[in-house]
Amino acid sequence: MNYSLKQSLLAVSVILTAAFTYSCQSNPSEKTLPILGSREPVERVVNGETIVDTVYHQIPDFAFVDQDSQQVTQETVAGKIYVTDFFFTTCPSICPKMKSQMLRVYEKYKDNPNVVLLSHTIDPAHDTVAVLKDYAERMNVTSGKWHFLTGDRDKIYDMALQYFVGVQEDAQAEGGFAHSGDFMLIDQNRHIRGHYHGTEAADVDRLMQDMDILLKEVQHEKK
Repeated sequence: MNYSLKQSLLAVSVILTAAFTYSCQSNPSEKTLPILGSREPVERVVNGETIVDTVYHQIPDFAFVDQDSQQVTQETVAGKIYVTDFFFTTCPSICPKMKSQMLRVYEKYKDNPNVVLLSHTIDPAHDTVAVLKDYAERMNVTSGKWHFLTGDRDKIYDMALQYFVGVQEDAQAEGGFAHSGDFMLIDQNRHIRGHYHGTEAADVDRLMQDMDILLKEVQHEKK
């Protein structure tokens, strides 16, 4: 699916604004997080009675390749929570700030088996497996915990929209790409539970607080 920069970012902006509004309306004292994105009622009949369930936006199945040439799919994150973002290794603007903040998340949860980090390159022509491997090694991170992903460009860009993240090639942007600096928090059922400014330490602090809330949900479900 092809989107112009203006169309894709406008669509994402509308969806994200609605999601953020819903999130901000939640009571901070509550121990649950909202599920962001579209939702629709679905009726089903149980024992002769009509029951209405709410079906929430869910990240679809995916398949990309990480820095170790290993395929990463929805099975990689099954039953776990994960944080995702979109970047490129030659980014001269916000990506270094994003990665320094994501590194904070990595350091806090690197020994937690229920947490995974997924970083998608938006420049797969340059960011090959070998380039991502070197990038990860320079950051001194473990590949099993933090996957730097590459693959088909159109599939990566379409996936970004599933996360409500705008990405686009743009010759006038620094580095040749325009993209959001957001981190997205995804739960064990592939629902989006929060979005955060990945260049701002205070917002990443909020992300980690929300991750702790979701981890309690995971532990409860596994009992």
